[in-house]
Amino acid sequence: MPRFALTIIRHGETRLNKEKIIQGQGVDEPLSETGFKQAAAAGRFLNNVQFTHAFSSDLTRTKQTICGILEKSKFCKDMAVKYDSRLRERKYGVVEGKPLSEMRAMARAAGEECPMFAPPGGETLEQVKIRAKDFFDFLCQYILDGTGQRENFFPRAPGSCLESSLAEVFPVGKRDSLELHPDGGAPGLAASILVVSHGAYMRSLFGYLISDLKCSLPATLGKVELSSVTPNTGMSVFLIDCEEGREPAVQCICMNLQEHLNGVTGKH
Repeated sequence: MPRFALTIIRHGETRLNKEKIIQGQGVDEPLSETGFKQAAAAGRFLNNVQFTHAFSSDLTRTKQTICGILEKSKFCKDMAVKYDSRLRERKYGVVEGKPLSEMRAMARAAGEECPMFAPPGGETLEQVKIRAKDFFDFLCQYILDGTGQRENFFPRAPGSCLESSLAEVFPVGKRDSLELHPDGGAPGLAASILVVSHGAYMRSLFGYLISDLKCSLPATLGKVELSSVTPNTGMSVFLIDCEEGREPAVQCICMNLQEHLNGVTGKH
């Protein structure tokens, strides 16, 4: 039963984040000065973590963020990033490029709550969830097929090294999360995957992992963290055990971590 680690990070701040303008997929705004600082801070925080694969949304703000993270890495500087449109932000249709307040007003007029409301031309939450599930299923099958182990990556670290490099940064030791498989077998990660995506998309993905796959959660995680949008460059880590023909077992190690932003302005 192969196990892999999944580290998911939201992109850094853009000018429109700060101004509460909806970007979605149609407004491809680059990172602001603060956003670049956040990406660099995330990279410094993760510089000793050995990732085997890197995936990102193909929008500018995520591309710039993952490049900013990897360029600080001791091990992954030259890692090729796979850009995947399934990781794009939720599509907001007619309100893209407009203030969030305008979408809220449209939702009120329709008698709906803002997160549930789908503007004309936008995606419903269910459509975003299907897209997130599709990408997650792809990752699980990718690991099951053994592609992750066969591909050339640098460094070719044993699973125990992948685990220990994560454990140095994230609060995994408190629960012995990385010490043993659930069946008590030998430790070892088949892969450690880095993903950079977007706030609303990540909330849909996390909702799928928690509600549908019954992901186990840290005892310290409260309802506020579970329902809030990840801050810019906020980090979440999951361990996934895959088995052919069965739903994956998912364990959340941390959600929306932002320790690396201490001293860096901007949390949107």
